[in-house]
Amino acid sequence: MPEPYYKRVLLKLSGEALGGEQGYGIDPQTITAIAREVKAVVEAGVELCLVIGGGNIFRGLAASSKGMDRASADYMGMLATMINSLAMQDALEKAGVDTRVQSAIGMAEVAEPYIRRRAIRHLEKGRVVIFGAGTGNPYFTTDTAASLRAMEIGADVILKGTKVDGVYSADPKKDPTATKYQSLSYLEVLRKGLQVMDATAISLCMDNNLPIVVFDLTTEGNVLRVVSGEPIGTLVKEGE
Repeated sequence: MPEPYYKRVLLKLSGEALGGEQGYGIDPQTITAIAREVKAVVEAGVELCLVIGGGNIFRGLAASSKGMDRASADYMGMLATMINSLAMQDALEKAGVDTRVQSAIGMAEVAEPYIRRRAIRHLEKGRVVIFGAGTGNPYFTTDTAASLRAMEIGADVILKGTKVDGVYSADPKKDPTATKYQSLSYLEVLRKGLQVMDATAISLCMDNNLPIVVFDLTTEGNVLRVVSGEPIGTLVKEGE
Protein backbone atom coordinates (compact mmCIF):
# COMPACT_ATOMS: atom_id res chain seq x y z
CA MET A 1 0.00 0.00 0.00
CA PRO A 2 1.12 3.63 -0.42
CA GLU A 3 2.84 5.52 2.40
CA PRO A 4 0.20 6.38 5.07
CA TYR A 5 -0.98 9.99 4.91
CA TYR A 6 -1.32 10.11 8.70
CA LYS A 7 1.55 8.68 10.78
CA ARG A 8 0.01 8.81 14.27
CA VAL A 9 -3.76 8.69 14.73
CA LEU A 10 -6.29 8.50 17.52
CA LEU A 11 -9.38 6.44 16.70
CA LYS A 12 -12.47 7.42 18.72
CA LEU A 13 -15.22 4.80 18.94
CA SER A 14 -18.57 5.14 20.62
CA GLY A 15 -19.54 2.43 23.06
CA GLU A 16 -22.55 1.69 20.86
CA ALA A 17 -20.15 0.80 18.01
CA LEU A 18 -19.10 -2.29 20.02
CA GLY A 19 -22.74 -3.28 20.52
CA GLY A 20 -23.24 -4.06 16.83
CA GLU A 21 -26.84 -4.19 15.62
CA GLN A 22 -28.25 -4.43 19.14
CA GLY A 23 -26.44 -1.24 20.24
CA TYR A 24 -25.84 -2.42 23.81
CA GLY A 25 -23.42 -4.83 25.44
CA ILE A 26 -20.41 -6.12 23.49
CA ASP A 27 -20.99 -8.01 20.23
CA PRO A 28 -18.12 -10.49 19.67
CA GLN A 29 -18.38 -10.35 15.86
CA THR A 30 -18.31 -6.54 15.80
CA ILE A 31 -15.33 -6.22 18.14
CA THR A 32 -13.42 -8.87 16.14
CA ALA A 33 -14.13 -6.98 12.90
CA ILE A 34 -12.84 -3.72 14.45
CA ALA A 35 -9.71 -5.56 15.65
CA ARG A 36 -9.05 -6.73 12.06
CA GLU A 37 -9.35 -3.12 10.83
CA VAL A 38 -6.93 -1.91 13.50
CA LYS A 39 -4.47 -4.70 12.69
CA ALA A 40 -4.39 -3.70 9.00
CA VAL A 41 -3.65 -0.09 9.96
CA VAL A 42 -0.86 -1.06 12.36
CA GLU A 43 0.69 -3.36 9.73
CA ALA A 44 0.72 -0.38 7.34
CA GLY A 45 3.12 1.35 9.74
CA VAL A 46 0.66 3.72 11.43
CA GLU A 47 0.96 4.43 15.17
CA LEU A 48 -2.56 4.05 16.54
CA CYS A 49 -4.31 4.68 19.84
CA LEU A 50 -7.96 4.29 20.81
CA VAL A 51 -10.53 5.99 23.00
CA ILE A 52 -13.78 4.07 23.45
CA GLY A 53 -17.00 5.41 24.96
CA GLY A 54 -19.13 3.47 27.45
CA GLY A 55 -22.67 4.15 26.19
CA ASN A 56 -23.32 0.48 25.37
CA ILE A 57 -23.04 -0.32 29.09
CA PHE A 58 -23.80 2.85 31.07
CA ARG A 59 -24.30 6.49 30.16
CA GLY A 60 -23.60 8.91 33.02
CA LEU A 61 -25.50 11.86 31.53
CA ALA A 62 -28.66 9.78 31.06
CA ALA A 63 -28.51 8.48 34.64
CA SER A 64 -27.90 12.02 35.90
CA SER A 65 -31.02 13.28 34.11
CA LYS A 66 -33.04 10.67 36.04
CA GLY A 67 -31.85 11.97 39.41
CA MET A 68 -28.52 10.26 40.05
CA ASP A 69 -25.65 12.44 41.27
CA ARG A 70 -23.78 13.54 38.12
CA ALA A 71 -20.27 12.95 39.46
CA SER A 72 -21.16 9.42 40.67
CA ALA A 73 -22.88 8.64 37.36
CA ASP A 74 -19.84 9.84 35.41
CA TYR A 75 -17.47 7.68 37.44
CA MET A 76 -19.70 4.70 36.66
CA GLY A 77 -19.47 5.68 32.98
CA MET A 78 -15.66 5.68 33.27
CA LEU A 79 -15.79 2.10 34.59
CA ALA A 80 -17.95 1.18 31.58
CA THR A 81 -15.25 2.53 29.23
CA MET A 82 -12.72 0.31 31.02
CA ILE A 83 -14.86 -2.77 30.38
CA ASN A 84 -14.92 -1.87 26.67
CA SER A 85 -11.18 -1.14 26.66
CA LEU A 86 -10.32 -4.54 28.17
CA ALA A 87 -12.65 -6.28 25.70
CA MET A 88 -10.97 -4.48 22.79
CA GLN A 89 -7.54 -5.34 24.17
CA ASP A 90 -8.51 -9.01 24.26
CA ALA A 91 -9.79 -8.91 20.65
CA LEU A 92 -6.63 -7.15 19.44
CA GLU A 93 -4.28 -9.52 21.27
CA LYS A 94 -6.16 -12.49 19.75
CA ALA A 95 -5.61 -10.87 16.32
CA GLY A 96 -1.87 -10.69 17.08
CA VAL A 97 -1.63 -6.97 17.87
CA ASP A 98 0.43 -5.88 20.90
CA THR A 99 -1.87 -3.71 23.01
CA ARG A 100 -1.69 -1.74 26.24
CA VAL A 101 -4.60 -0.29 28.21
CA GLN A 102 -3.91 2.88 30.20
CA SER A 103 -6.49 4.08 32.71
CA ALA A 104 -7.01 7.66 33.87
CA ILE A 105 -8.20 6.34 37.24
CA GLY A 106 -6.16 3.92 39.35
CA MET A 107 -6.79 0.20 38.79
CA ALA A 108 -3.34 -1.34 38.81
CA GLU A 109 -4.55 -4.95 38.60
CA VAL A 110 -6.13 -4.54 35.14
CA ALA A 111 -4.40 -1.60 33.43
CA GLU A 112 -1.39 0.69 33.47
CA PRO A 113 -1.88 4.20 34.83
CA TYR A 114 -2.04 6.87 32.14
CA ILE A 115 1.50 8.22 31.72
CA ARG A 116 2.00 10.36 28.65
CA ARG A 117 5.65 9.51 27.97
CA ARG A 118 5.01 5.79 28.44
CA ALA A 119 2.06 5.95 26.02
CA ILE A 120 4.26 7.63 23.38
CA ARG A 121 6.95 4.97 23.90
CA HIS A 122 4.38 2.18 23.37
CA LEU A 123 3.30 3.83 20.10
CA GLU A 124 6.90 4.14 18.93
CA LYS A 125 7.33 0.39 19.56
CA GLY A 126 4.30 -0.39 17.37
CA ARG A 127 1.85 -1.16 20.15
CA VAL A 128 -1.76 -0.02 20.14
CA VAL A 129 -2.61 2.04 23.22
CA ILE A 130 -6.19 2.15 24.51
CA PHE A 131 -6.94 5.11 26.78
CA GLY A 132 -9.66 4.14 29.25
CA ALA A 133 -11.69 5.98 31.92
CA GLY A 134 -12.01 9.21 29.93
CA THR A 135 -10.06 12.10 31.41
CA GLY A 136 -10.47 10.68 34.92
CA ASN A 137 -12.76 13.61 35.80
CA PRO A 138 -16.55 13.79 35.93
CA TYR A 139 -18.40 16.28 33.69
CA PHE A 140 -16.06 15.54 30.75
CA THR A 141 -17.09 13.22 27.91
CA THR A 142 -14.97 10.62 26.12
CA ASP A 143 -15.04 12.99 23.11
CA THR A 144 -13.14 15.52 25.21
CA ALA A 145 -10.84 12.73 26.45
CA ALA A 146 -10.10 11.80 22.82
CA SER A 147 -9.21 15.40 21.93
CA LEU A 148 -7.05 15.79 25.03
CA ARG A 149 -5.14 12.51 24.55
CA ALA A 150 -4.67 13.18 20.83
CA MET A 151 -3.08 16.52 21.67
CA GLU A 152 -0.89 15.04 24.41
CA ILE A 153 0.58 12.26 22.27
CA GLY A 154 1.01 14.47 19.19
CA ALA A 155 -1.54 12.75 16.92
CA ASP A 156 -1.92 14.01 13.34
CA VAL A 157 -5.69 13.49 13.30
CA ILE A 158 -8.70 12.20 15.25
CA LEU A 159 -10.71 9.56 13.40
CA LYS A 160 -14.30 9.43 14.63
CA GLY A 161 -15.80 6.07 13.64
CA THR A 162 -19.61 6.13 13.34
CA LYS A 163 -22.44 4.20 11.67
CA VAL A 164 -22.96 6.84 8.94
CA ASP A 165 -20.56 7.89 6.18
CA GLY A 166 -19.93 11.44 7.40
CA VAL A 167 -21.63 14.52 8.84
CA TYR A 168 -25.06 15.48 7.45
CA SER A 169 -27.17 18.61 7.72
CA ALA A 170 -29.85 16.46 9.43
CA ASP A 171 -30.31 12.80 10.40
CA PRO A 172 -30.22 11.00 7.00
CA LYS A 173 -32.34 8.16 8.38
CA LYS A 174 -35.17 10.57 9.27
CA ASP A 175 -34.75 13.30 6.65
CA PRO A 176 -34.28 12.20 2.99
CA THR A 177 -33.27 15.78 2.04
CA ALA A 178 -30.26 15.75 4.41
CA THR A 179 -27.03 16.65 2.62
CA LYS A 180 -23.57 15.35 3.44
CA TYR A 181 -20.72 17.78 4.14
CA GLN A 182 -17.37 16.94 2.51
CA SER A 183 -15.55 19.36 4.81
CA LEU A 184 -16.44 21.74 7.63
CA SER A 185 -14.65 24.30 9.76
CA TYR A 186 -14.70 23.98 13.55
CA LEU A 187 -16.82 27.15 13.80
CA GLU A 188 -19.40 25.78 11.35
CA VAL A 189 -19.75 22.65 13.49
CA LEU A 190 -20.29 24.79 16.62
CA ARG A 191 -22.64 27.30 14.96
CA LYS A 192 -24.81 24.66 13.30
CA GLY A 193 -24.84 22.41 16.36
CA LEU A 194 -23.75 19.40 14.29
CA GLN A 195 -23.28 16.11 16.11
CA VAL A 196 -19.58 15.60 15.40
CA MET A 197 -18.20 15.75 18.94
CA ASP A 198 -19.32 17.82 21.91
CA ALA A 199 -18.52 21.56 22.00
CA THR A 200 -15.66 21.21 24.50
CA ALA A 201 -13.90 18.63 22.31
CA ILE A 202 -14.41 20.71 19.13
CA SER A 203 -13.12 23.86 20.85
CA LEU A 204 -10.03 21.99 22.05
CA CYS A 205 -9.31 20.74 18.51
CA MET A 206 -9.90 24.24 17.11
CA ASP A 207 -7.48 25.85 19.58
CA ASN A 208 -4.77 23.37 18.59
CA ASN A 209 -5.68 23.00 14.89
CA LEU A 210 -6.17 19.23 15.10
CA PRO A 211 -8.24 17.85 12.19
CA ILE A 212 -11.13 15.40 12.73
CA VAL A 213 -12.36 12.89 10.14
CA VAL A 214 -15.87 11.49 10.68
CA PHE A 215 -16.37 8.29 8.68
CA ASP A 216 -18.32 5.04 8.45
CA LEU A 217 -16.65 2.41 10.60
CA THR A 218 -19.00 -0.38 9.49
CA THR A 219 -17.58 -0.55 5.93
CA GLU A 220 -14.65 -2.97 5.81
CA GLY A 221 -11.30 -1.35 5.04
CA ASN A 222 -12.45 2.21 5.76
CA VAL A 223 -9.99 2.88 8.59
CA LEU A 224 -7.10 1.99 6.28
CA ARG A 225 -8.57 4.18 3.52
CA VAL A 226 -8.78 7.16 5.86
CA VAL A 227 -5.20 6.86 7.11
CA SER A 228 -4.08 6.52 3.46
CA GLY A 229 -5.60 9.95 2.79
CA GLU A 230 -8.61 8.87 0.71
CA PRO A 231 -11.34 11.54 0.82
CA ILE A 232 -14.04 9.53 2.57
CA GLY A 233 -16.29 10.82 5.32
CA THR A 234 -16.26 14.45 6.46
CA LEU A 235 -13.11 16.40 7.29
CA VAL A 236 -13.36 19.02 10.05
CA LYS A 237 -10.46 21.45 9.99
CA GLU A 238 -9.44 25.10 10.23
CA GLY A 239 -11.59 27.39 8.07
CA GLU A 240 -10.09 28.90 4.90
